[in-house]
Amino acid sequence: MVGYLVSGVAVYGLAGWGLDQWWGTNFMVAIGIVVGAGLGVYAIQKVFGVKPPPSDETKN
Repeated sequence: MVGYLVSGVAVYGLAGWGLDQWWGTNFMVAIGIVVGAGLGVYAIQKVFGVKPPPSDETKN
């Protein structure tokens, strides 16, 4: 689980750094880190989240 979070922060932080270098700004790396952390948490929830139990009702 930690790998999802760290890789999200690293990849999007690096993309933000690249955009900062390209555009001459200094805030995209922070935005990239926050977006990467959010997407990492989302990926963790999707992969390891609690799945609802199967329904006992039969459909006719």
